[in-house]
Amino acid sequence: MKYKIKSFLKELIETIIVVTVLVVIIRGFIGEPRWIPSASMRSTLLEGDRVFIEKISANFTKPERGDILVFYPPFEKLDNDYWSQFTRFIGFFDKKDAYIKRVIGVGGDKIFITSDKKSGRSIVFVNDKKIDEPYLYENRTIECTKNMYCGPMVVPKGYYFMLGDNRANSQDARFWGFLPESRIIGKACFIFWPLNRIKLFEKPEFTK
Repeated sequence: MKYKIKSFLKELIETIIVVTVLVVIIRGFIGEPRWIPSASMRSTLLEGDRVFIEKISANFTKPERGDILVFYPPFEKLDNDYWSQFTRFIGFFDKKDAYIKRVIGVGGDKIFITSDKKSGRSIVFVNDKKIDEPYLYENRTIECTKNMYCGPMVVPKGYYFMLGDNRANSQDARFWGFLPESRIIGKACFIFWPLNRIKLFEKPEFTK
């Protein structure tokens, strides 16, 4: 009996270790699920949606215009002790707020943001060309002020300009500026829950 108990405990411990290692590898290097807590990316993402964030492409390619990224905003202070770095790496026990927004500008792009006075719709120019944004929610935005990052301005190399699809309700680059590449967690690939909203994210026309 004692032998069977020891054998069972040994197998249980080995299983826990293997599962833990696999979880760390998968979440750290491949991807992880994320829950959408706010309305800043409506209608593309709704509150309560579960999305899969992949991390593999970050090792081979740079984010592109139109990509939806999860990241730590530049004003969020990140602790650099080993435990904090580990929890950020695997996405568990991490208390820091992560944002999810769309890439509008990459390094070298000239950005200018304004709005239509009649409709209140957001109007964005990238490299002096007005971009088409059919994914915008309710055609409304926040009017730019002198204290906001609305341009004209050029995105520095190694940085990105991130905006939410719900321009009237999004704490994005208009308020805190450019996103350093080092703050990116991963790219949102698809919604996997709820089942009636399962879909892959497609690149908008302005990226082509």
